Amino acid sequence: MKKGQESGSTRRMIMTLLKMKGPLTIGALAEELGITEMGVRRHVLQLEQEALAKTKVVRQAMGRPLHVYSLTERAEDHFPKSYHNLALELLRELDHGSGQEAVNVLFEGRRKRMLAQYGPMMENRNLEERVAELSSIQNAGGYMAEWNQEEDGSYVMQEYNCPIRQVATQYRKACQCEQALFEELLGAKVTRTECMAEGGQSCRYAIIPRKKDKSPELSV
Repeated sequence: MKKGQESGSTRRMIMTLLKMKGPLTIGALAEELGITEMGVRRHVLQLEQEALAKTKVVRQAMGRPLHVYSLTERAEDHFPKSYHNLALELLRELDHGSGQEAVNVLFEGRRKRMLAQYGPMMENRNLEERVAELSSIQNAGGYMAEWNQEEDGSYVMQEYNCPIRQVATQYRKACQCEQALFEELLGAKVTRTECMAEGGQSCRYAIIPRKKDKSPELSV
């Protein structure tokens, strides 16, 4: 194992121990890991600098105060989550109890909320600026998006990650609403040419300008 891999492995084990058994002292972590306290301290200090760990002084009846370490809320993002499983279970319950139309209404409501939230960001911008802004919005949501302009004046936006992939695979209305949202935000014709929910390597959108490239009138 390379040095960098060893460092990453030790760091991960420290975070796991703090998650499962914390708060812990440097000495307790060193004993659990079978390495020196100096080695543990180096990793813990780095975790503190990255706001992934925090320390608390615990005073004792006798002896020096103890410094114990625990994880911060920010560190929770480094552990696996199964939110998509919960979302799917809730959607299935809604589907079973009220039917597919109720599920569709839910996705449409989400589209309208996102349109109201992001629509003002697109005002008084040309299409290229709106495509760039949409890509930034998607990146902030974890979609790993990038865009480029084609020789014919159209644009392509590609997403390499889909945080709602498990949901979209079973409920394609999610993809339909996303495409409709993009068209409304961009004021352009948007065609999905590849989709991860259908087995594609990415979600790829062809964006074709309308005859007059002007800021769309957004309505919710």
